[in-house]
Amino acid sequence: MATLQAMPYARHLGICLLAEPTDVSVFHLPFDARIIGNPMLPAIHGGVVATFMQAAALASTYALMREDVPPKLVDFSIDYLSSAGPTELLAQCEMHRVGKRIASVGVRCWQKSSDAPVALARAHLFVAPSASDASVI
Repeated sequence: MATLQAMPYARHLGICLLAEPTDVSVFHLPFDARIIGNPMLPAIHGGVVATFMQAAALASTYALMREDVPPKLVDFSIDYLSSAGPTELLAQCEMHRVGKRIASVGVRCWQKSSDAPVALARAHLFVAPSASDASVI
């Protein structure tokens, strides 16, 4: 997905689109020892989990909007439910509401089963063109 390739941190972490059926996109973050935050457990750093989920929300919204101007993150709230062990992460986004200016997206992140998420998040994204986009258009 071109949107992920446009995000330097998504490229750095190796985030990619795993599957894109008609209505659900599944994002993949491969495991790498450098993303471990707590070597005693070991557990993936919470900032990496949040970054992965934010990238998924932005990419899903951008694909849905099909506009030349990418969405901008307004608000992001995350609930960590358990530590993410040393294995790959998967994420899926659900569009709760897409208006003329704001999109509301839910993100579920898991490792072994989507029924046992390690984190849940809510993102609000600004999807309308703004004055700061004048140089982009």
